[in-house]
Amino acid sequence: MLRLGLSSLRPLGPAVGRTARSNIRSFSNFRPNVLQTLQKQRQALSLSQLKFPRYSTDVPIIEATRPISWRRVALIVGGVAATVVVLEGALNRETREGLSAAERSLLNSSFAYTGAGLAITAAAARAMFTSGAVYRIMAANPWVVLGVSLAGGIGSMLGVFYTPPENTVQKHFFWLTFNAFQAATLSPLFFLNPAILARAGLYTLGVVGGLSYVGATAANDKYLMLGGPLLAGVSVVALSTLAPLVLPVTAVRALAVTEAIYLYGGLAVFGGFVLYDTQKILAHARLAEQGRMKRDPINEAIGLQLDMINIFIRLVQILSMNNNRK
Repeated sequence: MLRLGLSSLRPLGPAVGRTARSNIRSFSNFRPNVLQTLQKQRQALSLSQLKFPRYSTDVPIIEATRPISWRRVALIVGGVAATVVVLEGALNRETREGLSAAERSLLNSSFAYTGAGLAITAAAARAMFTSGAVYRIMAANPWVVLGVSLAGGIGSMLGVFYTPPENTVQKHFFWLTFNAFQAATLSPLFFLNPAILARAGLYTLGVVGGLSYVGATAANDKYLMLGGPLLAGVSVVALSTLAPLVLPVTAVRALAVTEAIYLYGGLAVFGGFVLYDTQKILAHARLAEQGRMKRDPINEAIGLQLDMINIFIRLVQILSMNNNRK
């Protein structure tokens, strides 16, 4: 870092002060000459000699639309497909024969509610952004906004979990309320470049699609043992978000480490949660088929939706950081 010493800003003794004062006093002696010079220059200078930038009013200044780079699209699709193949080969060496009717039904219903919830969240977040509600939210007390969003999200999520599936109206009401609070939390993301959001969304679909396919075709209960380590990992990631409130600003290296834990460690943890939640859905489907628990796809969808949102947010932050470095 470049440091500027205070000694370079101090006057160099009484002599400088006396010189400055004498210059101020003697300014009146040069004033007539200065006025005469300015008057002569103004007479000699004409507007025709000045050069101003010319702006054409015939053609509007509109940025031309860039053509679609099919090469980049092909590379992204190929990268997503390669990711699925690598994850399948590395994590799914022991596969199962196939899904039963109950497992397939609950898995399809859970992912249908997950997709619907994400669509509702994205549409509501866009509506909040265009209506100006985001500006009012950001202008308010950030701690109050954070507290209300956190309390509302957790409260509505608990309402979904503790409402029996037979009470359809109340359960869907809490589910829509949960999506509304998630939309309020994610709406400031629309201030970012839409290209970054689109790329992050595509990468999220690729990662979650590959991991959920691995979890669905893996042997029974293979990844359910990850529950304890994933809970510990979430605790570490959550504590890393509080590091800027505890560590001093001068601890640059420590803050960089905690940021890496939050971003890349969070990606790994929530990617593991996709595996865990997918296999948990299959286990719950077998229990429901045996009559030991109730079939509830909305409860299963909440976990998958939170996994996808957390992965998406971290990918947006990583892509934004890489874009700013260019």
